Amino acid sequence: MTTGAKQRDHGGGLDAAMARFGGVRGDWLDLSTGINPQPYPVDPIASNAWTALPDTRAFDRLEAAARTFWSVPKGAVVLAAPGASSLIARIPALHGPGRAVIPGPTYNEHAAAFRAQGWQVADSGTGDARVIVHPNNPDGHLWHAPELDQPLTVIDESFCDVVPKASHMQAASRPGVLILKSFGKFWGLAGLRLGFVIGDPALVARMGEALGPWQTSGPALEIGARALSDHRWADHTSARLADDAARLDRLMTNKGAALVGGTSLFRLYKVDDAAVWQERLAKGHVWSRIFPYSQRWLRLGLPPETGWTQLEAAL
Repeated sequence: MTTGAKQRDHGGGLDAAMARFGGVRGDWLDLSTGINPQPYPVDPIASNAWTALPDTRAFDRLEAAARTFWSVPKGAVVLAAPGASSLIARIPALHGPGRAVIPGPTYNEHAAAFRAQGWQVADSGTGDARVIVHPNNPDGHLWHAPELDQPLTVIDESFCDVVPKASHMQAASRPGVLILKSFGKFWGLAGLRLGFVIGDPALVARMGEALGPWQTSGPALEIGARALSDHRWADHTSARLADDAARLDRLMTNKGAALVGGTSLFRLYKVDDAAVWQERLAKGHVWSRIFPYSQRWLRLGLPPETGWTQLEAAL
């Protein structure tokens, strides 16, 4: 978080949890985000990835791996960026301002970014721009037929790697369409700050100009290319996440929670009082996610293999 910026509602915030409930970071199980708890293994990185400016070959290697992994259609281009959040903040400047339709509740950075650029934001109706989060965060809703008839359409697929067949990647070749991909969620390397925008060549070129040269670090380029080329790891991880999500559902429903939805990276439950549940979990040093617009929604990410006993004890 940039110093001085207004803090919006997000997962994380473990420092505040520790200040209130005690303990040190190593004592806590942070389930407030949807990040894979068993990340892609980072092998040694070439020394020049740290010391040299990223070159064209490194960018080309990463973007080629991304095209293959996500089946990017001809006519769409790929741009790597320092995290999907940096792209979200810049997208509204590509068009307008005007009226942006962002169905909610959903990830709140999209609406904040459009408002900051002078756009009017609504959750329904027609507009000059439309944003859908697919699968939606926090309920996992899938958009089966997104509208593509406005000048700017943003499809945020940050969590779609767990349901790859649901991707709307084929729409990336349509004029005005941008698809966002996050590396931090499925691969569990959120600190690497790597994201992608895929779509309309003219819009992506403008985004590249806004980001400037060497917009992605050498280590991110190298690790990202490795991971996106490792299809075996991705297949194994998808299966493991699905099993763990089902295990979490069984645990929570046995404790009286009702499943609302989610993905295999996070689960959303309806409980009698979300704040009470969050406090009870926090006393066991398990941090969860609640929402300002619902008193009954509780969201949990998946624990690592070593964290299930702690979660069960806190419940």
